[in-house]
Amino acid sequence: MRQRNTNTKTSGPVFWKIAGAGAAFQAGSSTVDTATIIASLVHQLTGNVFAVGAASAIVRVGWLLPQIVVGFLAQRARRRMPFYIFGAFGRAIFLALIAALLWFATDLPLAMTASAFFALWTVYAFISGVVAVPYNDIVGRSIASQARSRMLAWRFFGGGILALGVAAIIHQLLAGWPVLTAYALIFALASVLMFVSSVCFVSAGEPPTSSRGVESSGGFRDFLRAGWHTLRSDTRFRMFLYTQWLGGAAMMALPFYVVAASGLGLKPQNVAILLGAQTVGSLASNVMWGRIGDSYGKLQLLQAVGIVRLLPPVGALALFVLDLDAGVRVAAFAVLFGIIGVLINGMTIGYLGYLMEISPDDRRPAYSAYFNSLASPAALLPVAGAAFVQIISIHAVFIAALLAAVVQLMLLHRMAQMEATGAD
Repeated sequence: MRQRNTNTKTSGPVFWKIAGAGAAFQAGSSTVDTATIIASLVHQLTGNVFAVGAASAIVRVGWLLPQIVVGFLAQRARRRMPFYIFGAFGRAIFLALIAALLWFATDLPLAMTASAFFALWTVYAFISGVVAVPYNDIVGRSIASQARSRMLAWRFFGGGILALGVAAIIHQLLAGWPVLTAYALIFALASVLMFVSSVCFVSAGEPPTSSRGVESSGGFRDFLRAGWHTLRSDTRFRMFLYTQWLGGAAMMALPFYVVAASGLGLKPQNVAILLGAQTVGSLASNVMWGRIGDSYGKLQLLQAVGIVRLLPPVGALALFVLDLDAGVRVAAFAVLFGIIGVLINGMTIGYLGYLMEISPDDRRPAYSAYFNSLASPAALLPVAGAAFVQIISIHAVFIAALLAAVVQLMLLHRMAQMEATGAD
């Protein structure tokens, strides 16, 4: 029988330092949000829907793919904080480099600027991927299970407050500065927030590990073999992976909501309004998601998120059909992005909480590495979404996302039935 998570530790200062680090990270992430800011920038640089999809796919693949190597190394190490430091400060540096590129790119051809941006964006994405394994492990050992959803909710609440200020700043920059200069300042702000997040998390420290883990004595091949055994033997792990693949299919439409809004006449500076609405949705849902996760369980939280996942594609399809004037259309898209904010917030809280819940204390780095690496192919689905847009129509990507969300909700219901009957 595998060891269950029995962590009951929590500490006031550590709790708030980790939550504060997450809030600063959340604000920094909103500054370079792939659904709004990055989608709009890439669309203006290239005018190509495949490039828009690729920008979103790169950041997801870069986040997930390195984790199998990082998990192997972290599982063998007594301290995981050095891995976090490398990834967290590294991503802040590359955001600063992108800011410098855009600042000095006003006299460069757009194609050259786009190519350089994608090169730096790719490195940023893969360095960011180093953070996930040590973060999950350190948080899992620092925060008690019954307090994790609450910590994540506070993280998103604080991050939402900061992100509202970020959205206001972005609106002023996009309305009053040349396009590339405005985006340069936006990336500079993101870099500063990421540095603040990194310093705050490191200051929380790392609790001692209880074990070096069962994989620590073997090589990388043994580590991979143990991952294959985990996939075959751990039903909750395997079913959760399937839901992540379906969730990736449902979210492949995410970069194209901004493209749809642009096609329906929304101006570039309206992107900040959409980001603000997304932030408000995220902020308003924190208490709800935290209460559901801690009071009813992480799987019930995932089911609630699955229901909300149905709404954005339905809303987008409705906006194509409705004949609205310009002002009402902006308001309608703001409501849609508010729902997207509720969804993304719940997805993150549910995903982190459930993965920590099913990961044994002594194998948490390995579990994070196995899961995120196996989930990484789903990160390429925004490119498939671009193919739907290019070959069929933009409506098709929202229809496909809706179907995937329905299937995912059915699978989550099946997982709840299995858990209720004690199947493992």
